[in-house]
Amino acid sequence: MNDQVIHIACLCAAWCRLCDQHAPVWEQVTSELLAQHVGLHRHWIDIEDEAELMGDFEVETFPTVVVVGPEGVRFAGPLTPQPDTLRRVLRATIEDVPGDAGWPAVAPEIEAFAQRMRERVKPA
Repeated sequence: MNDQVIHIACLCAAWCRLCDQHAPVWEQVTSELLAQHVGLHRHWIDIEDEAELMGDFEVETFPTVVVVGPEGVRFAGPLTPQPDTLRRVLRATIEDVPGDAGWPAVAPEIEAFAQRMRERVKPA
């Protein structure tokens, strides 16, 4: 597997109106980043449709963004649907990251979700 792949995922639910507001923001900001970064994979995940992928990861606040690098989870948390906030968080976790960067520990169920996501999407 390519060790340079970074996954950015937005975890939402079909019934969530805030997620509806966030969808065009997510599309805009992640499209900008995809154009600049090879090996970046984006995911819009409906937690109810993807229960197997989610496993024991219980999302309580929508939308929740998860950034997963080759070394593990770099960010996992809720974000408001504002382009500047999303852009700033994603850039901070995917651009100019030193090889020895330390990331905050996350719960085992979030790490397990990240591993399933990496295994499910096999980059070329």
